[in-house]
Amino acid sequence: MSPTDYVGLHSRYGEILQSAHHTLTLDKETEDKVQAKLTKAFKDMMSALFKQKGATLDINILASDEAQEFIGTHASVLDTSFRQVKMSEGMRRRLERSNYIFSGLKTFHELNEAFPSLIDENGNRKPFERFLNDVKTIDTTYNRNYLRAEYNFVRSSAEMAAKWEQYAEDGDRYNLQYRTAGDSKVRPEHAALNGVTLPMTDPFWESYYPPNGWGCRCTVVQVRKSKYPATPQDEAMARGEEALQGDTKGIFRFNAGKQKKTVPDYNQYTIRRCNDCDLAKGRTKLAFIPENELCAACKLIRMCESQRFETKRQYPNGGRVQVHQLVNPADSDYHKLMQVAEFFAKQGQQARLTPKMSRPQKFVYQNIYHSLMGTKYEGKCPDLLIDGKWYEHEGFTSSNPKRAFRNMLNDGLKQSDRLIIDKPDLTEAYMKRIIHQRIKDGQRITEVWLKNGEKLEVLYKKLEE
Repeated sequence: MSPTDYVGLHSRYGEILQSAHHTLTLDKETEDKVQAKLTKAFKDMMSALFKQKGATLDINILASDEAQEFIGTHASVLDTSFRQVKMSEGMRRRLERSNYIFSGLKTFHELNEAFPSLIDENGNRKPFERFLNDVKTIDTTYNRNYLRAEYNFVRSSAEMAAKWEQYAEDGDRYNLQYRTAGDSKVRPEHAALNGVTLPMTDPFWESYYPPNGWGCRCTVVQVRKSKYPATPQDEAMARGEEALQGDTKGIFRFNAGKQKKTVPDYNQYTIRRCNDCDLAKGRTKLAFIPENELCAACKLIRMCESQRFETKRQYPNGGRVQVHQLVNPADSDYHKLMQVAEFFAKQGQQARLTPKMSRPQKFVYQNIYHSLMGTKYEGKCPDLLIDGKWYEHEGFTSSNPKRAFRNMLNDGLKQSDRLIIDKPDLTEAYMKRIIHQRIKDGQRITEVWLKNGEKLEVLYKKLEE
């Protein structure tokens, strides 16, 4: 993007900041800590940028440790805005994913705007300290001034997404009614929507569900159909058009709850075409060819997002337990898988929990399970990746230990040739005999571990060839 593009971006943001008073809703001590953490991450990212050569920004820097740390830090700040809002874990994960992608695209612009500052007025490369000093204004502008408006918008979006999810449980039993804050601060254009009443399934809510602008305090409530009849559809749409007539770019015409996003695909850091992009809709394969540098950055950010793991445990010997952001902590076997991961991590190994995926998008699957591509296990989703090797955990409910053992082998070997099974009430000699017979019959079995409480022991391990 050219310098003139950023003049436009900052001009639009200037109008946003003047239209409402934006502050982070954090106490001063917490806000200072947040800003200090962001500033440090920004400085580290600028150190990585300083090492780049060439006349244009290499967008692969977005995948660097420094940029990923900054993106993650920025996204976590946005995540805190709705930490206390009640919603399902599934909705929370989707909204946090939206925050990460938004933060990544914002980071692309910060890097792109900072890149020309590497060179001085004579065409020479600046010393690092001068470069860093020159880009401080970018940090302040994006990560202090703009962040305040973004934080408040994300919080409002998340609150309304949670309400949408809650209302969806009742379906069309009630009508939904648009309501403003009802005070002197309400914008006249938003007041035009006050009282609009329609079923939840009406397309009106796809475009005019709040928030409908920066600093918007409007909400939607459930009302009884017998008491509040529906507003004529054409009248409601006309009032909606009147309310958002100032939104000439259509940025706010989205439903955070229905789309499960805190920020629409078309926002201050993207372009109008992003609204209809297959990449944003999750329908794109890795073969997707970007049209421009913003598009390429978006593809890379989404790829990085699909590979994100959160470190849950770290040990002095270098061992780590990491959990993919799509893993659901409410899954029935989550606690057992964490025990398994901790067992291996305590031995200095890298143990990762990976998500269960039913009919996953190919783009997402390939980024998590790429090492299974081209193998007999392509399309499968083993539970754990331990030092680069895939393991499947199986438990049992049968009171017949022989049947339980047989079922665990049958189910587990569909996912991986390395198994961790809950220990049945059988002798090791019996279990080894069954394993060797299966190998003799042509089944591939590389490892079998027995889990007994928090302890694990090897039952069978194929000798290195």
